[in-house]
Amino acid sequence: MLHKKLKPFPENFFWGASTSAYQVEGANLEDGKGPSCQDVKELPPGTADLKTCADHYHRYKEDIALMAEMGFKSYRFSIAWTRILPKGTGEVNQKGIEFYNNLINECLKYKITPIVTMFHFDMPAELDKRGSWSNRDSIQWFVDFAKVLFENFGDRVKYWLTINEQNMLTLVGPIIGTMCIPEGTKNITKEVYQQNHHMLVAQAKAMELCHKMLPDAKIGPAPNIAFVYPASSKPADILAAENYNAIRNWIYLDMAVKGIYNPIAWAYLEENDACPTFGEGDAESLKNAHPDFIGFNYYNTATVQASLDRNENISPSADQQSARGEAGFYKGCSNPNLPKTEFGWEIDPEGFRVTIRELTDRYHLPLLVTENGLGAYDKLEDGKIHDSYRIKYLRDHIKQIQLAITDGANMLGYNPWSAIDLVSTHEGIRKRYGFIYVDTTDEAVGSLNRYRKDSFFWYKKVIASNGADLSE
Repeated sequence: MLHKKLKPFPENFFWGASTSAYQVEGANLEDGKGPSCQDVKELPPGTADLKTCADHYHRYKEDIALMAEMGFKSYRFSIAWTRILPKGTGEVNQKGIEFYNNLINECLKYKITPIVTMFHFDMPAELDKRGSWSNRDSIQWFVDFAKVLFENFGDRVKYWLTINEQNMLTLVGPIIGTMCIPEGTKNITKEVYQQNHHMLVAQAKAMELCHKMLPDAKIGPAPNIAFVYPASSKPADILAAENYNAIRNWIYLDMAVKGIYNPIAWAYLEENDACPTFGEGDAESLKNAHPDFIGFNYYNTATVQASLDRNENISPSADQQSARGEAGFYKGCSNPNLPKTEFGWEIDPEGFRVTIRELTDRYHLPLLVTENGLGAYDKLEDGKIHDSYRIKYLRDHIKQIQLAITDGANMLGYNPWSAIDLVSTHEGIRKRYGFIYVDTTDEAVGSLNRYRKDSFFWYKKVIASNGADLSE
């Protein structure tokens, strides 16, 4: 659809950016914080450990001041479960409460709205020992954690996100070490989807609790959504795309919003003897969630073709944005119409609009972009970082948001990844996303001084104009 006139961004649009605790804070075992799965897992070779990261824990005042200088209206960050509950359950760490109180208050000081993610890939190591999400008790563990958060921060935090990229935990978590699989598990697919079910119930109960404890707050899920294209107009390819859309995207949002399993995804689970077992009260809890909005991370679309042989040898991808496959259901392939980043991820701004339109059409809820961004090898030269490639990426995607708004989408905000350079899950700190450069490397901790990238000044202008001025 071509529009003669574009609608403006909403007046109270949340222009900001995102981080996560384990990737940005550092101080991973300081002030009473317990170890998470991220602290005990084997890190990818050549990547930085999590002891320092960007040292946001000690330098949050400086960082929030820089965000305020850019004009941020929001800052999406996560709360480390083990900074609040070192063992995942039981005793509350007051030093952790104090840190996040200070961080939240610092945001509010500059009129930056805190958007808090409750769980971002950092299950407490002690709970992994007790079975992690495979243990049905994990539902209560998460609800109890949520209660502590709502009690301590709910007077000031009005926007909550439940579980970051639950679909990626399910699809690639066992491969990249963010989901614990018990030794001796015979049907890994069934085990993974039972854990996924526990997460879905935990999320639903947390949403219900939020509405009860904090009637003025809003809460929603935060999956990674990549709309799936068929590789051709062949009916078999279109069916494959529908299969992967259901397995990658809709199973999570149909459950979060409607409280039901997507039928195509459920058929896939039946075919793999992987249907989860419902506990008493699960169906009711799932129906009672009622999210206020959908948060979603978008980096690119996916493209698939038909896989008509259940015995076809398709190796799974260990990257959340790369093409995947499932013999007999779909087979991932590259899209020849799309360029790629230095790290091999396809770039598809128009797919962003397609995704927003699809989410709007399916769920009729406000949408909040919780991640979107370009990872690149930035270079610090004479105190400057010329990242015109990032400006182009962000500009092209912001244009598509405005087109989607003109199409009728209700957009709450745009919080790209990331506010500041941080440790990427797979590629360390050399894969940089931030508007703010941090002087450190994967090999050794540097000065940790902060430098404003060209994109910093560009985004400041975008925010000041409420998206009207996208010129470089």
